[in-house]
Amino acid sequence: MTIGFFDSGIGGLTVLEESLRRLPAQDYVYMADTLHVPYGTKPQEDVRNYILEAVGTMMQEGLEALVVACNTATSIAVNELRERYDIPIVGMEPAVKPAVEMNRATGKRVLVFATPLTLSLPKYYALVSRVDEGGIVDSLPLPELVHYCEALQFDRDVMGAYFREKLADYDLDRYGIVVLGCTHYPYYRSILRELLPPHIGIVDGNAGTIRRLASLLSRYSVMAGRGSGQVKFMCTGREPAYIDKMQTALQWLRNHHR
Repeated sequence: MTIGFFDSGIGGLTVLEESLRRLPAQDYVYMADTLHVPYGTKPQEDVRNYILEAVGTMMQEGLEALVVACNTATSIAVNELRERYDIPIVGMEPAVKPAVEMNRATGKRVLVFATPLTLSLPKYYALVSRVDEGGIVDSLPLPELVHYCEALQFDRDVMGAYFREKLADYDLDRYGIVVLGCTHYPYYRSILRELLPPHIGIVDGNAGTIRRLASLLSRYSVMAGRGSGQVKFMCTGREPAYIDKMQTALQWLRNHHR
């Protein structure tokens, strides 16, 4: 079967990489909305229109399932996509619930890294309100991080300095978990692991998303894979250079998988 993965840029490749390892007998189409990346600093209604148009193009590839591999896009458009298309559609949300559950016994706080748009949306507020009974969740917008990632800026000195500046006002002894609330952010997991105190765990929603995908495929009786892990890359800007960048970024993830 053919499974689609959609994101504004290369962030969703962190989710695709998880799926390629767990569900290797499928084929994949990956679409990046390169005309409009990043989403996290743009108006909500504009982003909604970008998503619907790009996914409409993807559907011409004969998708049998879709992963909206972007927290912001999920918040804005996943319900409308499910109304439009009669295939399994999996969205994402920041892994706040498992982080809170993991931290409950420690008395430590949870710090969520996310884009400004994700943090401003009612869906994020509702998520935190639902799971954060003890008021232990803090949120840190990182508007520049998607730009760094899209530029393939993974230099440890440059990015270490960036994270140290962003965290300068936080007493990290009070925190037990950092949540990577944007699919671009796991590219920086190893840099954060070196930077953060060893007692702080780092979580993202990628593994849970792919477990959910596998469960839905099984329920729809389309689990039996006929593919070979082939990935077709697409982007709204139709730039060959960006296709090359996606291939490079996916290979980087495979080489650096924890």
